[in-house]
Amino acid sequence: MTFPLLTVTAAVPAVGAVLTAAVPAKQRTAAKWLALLFSLATLALAVLVAVRFEPGGARYQLTESHAWIADFGVRYELGVDGIGVALIALTALLIPFVIGAGWNDADPLETNSSRWRPTQGFFALILMVEAMVVISFEATDVFLFYIFFEAMLIPMYFLIGGFGDRAHAGSDENAAAQRSYAAVKFLLYNLAGGLIMLAAVIGLYVVAGNFSLQEIAAARAAGTLDMATNTERLLFLGFFFAFAVKAPLWPLHTWLPNAMGEATAPVAVLITAVVDKVGTFAMLRFCLGLFPEASKWATPVILVLALISIVYGALLAVGQRDIKRLVAYASISHFGFIILGIFAMTSQGQSGATLYMVNHGISTAALMLVAGFLISRRGSRLIADYGGVQKVAPVLAGTFLIGGLATLSLPGLAPFVSEFLVLVGTFARYPVLGAVATIGIVLAALYTLVLYQRTMTGPVKEEVRTLPDLRLRELLVVAPLIALLIGLGVYPKVLTDIVNPAVQHTLSDVKKTDPKPEVAVEAKNGEAVK
Repeated sequence: MTFPLLTVTAAVPAVGAVLTAAVPAKQRTAAKWLALLFSLATLALAVLVAVRFEPGGARYQLTESHAWIADFGVRYELGVDGIGVALIALTALLIPFVIGAGWNDADPLETNSSRWRPTQGFFALILMVEAMVVISFEATDVFLFYIFFEAMLIPMYFLIGGFGDRAHAGSDENAAAQRSYAAVKFLLYNLAGGLIMLAAVIGLYVVAGNFSLQEIAAARAAGTLDMATNTERLLFLGFFFAFAVKAPLWPLHTWLPNAMGEATAPVAVLITAVVDKVGTFAMLRFCLGLFPEASKWATPVILVLALISIVYGALLAVGQRDIKRLVAYASISHFGFIILGIFAMTSQGQSGATLYMVNHGISTAALMLVAGFLISRRGSRLIADYGGVQKVAPVLAGTFLIGGLATLSLPGLAPFVSEFLVLVGTFARYPVLGAVATIGIVLAALYTLVLYQRTMTGPVKEEVRTLPDLRLRELLVVAPLIALLIGLGVYPKVLTDIVNPAVQHTLSDVKKTDPKPEVAVEAKNGEAVK
């Protein structure tokens, strides 16, 4: 019997969550260190998964399969392809930084209180989300995936509603109401998507007789799976709707600005850099893998929605007065690029989309965490309350600038490579759509540079004169993320080598090949031919 590496990778943060929650009430520091220890152990296991994965090997590796609910064809099946490996690594990498950045976010406001804002619960919930996200990236049984796809909503609901941004400390009742509204909106939107997906999951079982992704794909390839065109399209829509809510895709996006605005900065990173990636990942694994013909049928509409997300999110980011909501709308624009790359149905587009998931996670984490450090010092999320910060906190301003430049995909930083591949892949098949998508790049430069100008440059406002620069703990959180942005921007091959074979498998599912470039060449007789 082989070592169940994938199960252990998902189980370690779950065990850590239970143990962290069980730490005695007054031992808050012990709970923090215990949570950090388990997150680092998960990161070590994720590295081991990446090391043992062979990019040129089988499509799904490190597989595990055990009977679970045999009467209904449900199995405990796990396996990872290159895309899953990259996203598991991203998740495991970010959680220690999320814990480090939120080190004091859940400490009681009253010094002697042992009940208000329980530290143990905060870090236990973060670890539980990590466990559920990791197993979602590993699951190759549709029903198993669905369980954790939905279950992660519960700890996220409590993280958003129970541990809000302390920038609202002056108006506790109003802050509590806004947190509650954001948490309920998050839950309702995602539950609605999940319920529709549940109907589609049941429909898939009726048609296929099991929930195994690999068995269904094999039956389709062998021609033994009889799925009517209309049935496939309805099932596709059920799955895609749930993933579009999670992603989030316009017009199902409105829960994200509320959730990120009211959550603490580390929880906001957890939402957009980790949890939301499950939606775009699932589009690749389940929508394209299970319903290839329906995916091609829906592509024109999805591409238009992705373009609207790109431009709409960027335009609203330009007009924001709230720092965190600006980052939220920027993320909506970036998710538009990811979905555009997926449904462009080219190898460059899908490789770029996968890299975008990873690079967006790192760049958003860097920008949002530094913004969180800034907001915690000043006690305000409003851009107008800042000015001249770079003169009193130059390291903070410098890291904020690099995070912002990564967000606008500056060449030399990691997101540039992924955004470039998405646009190249889109241009190859849909040149008009690719041209429209470039508007998002221009707007990204606008909202990022205006944000930096208004907060960091100019005269020093009286309220920011005494702001301290980044402390050692904060530097330890931000510096590795900045290093990764530069490293992956200079040498993305470490990721492309892993994800490219998986992208080719996905394209073969939908029977798509890259369009041949139409290049004019000079004929021997001097005439130009194609």
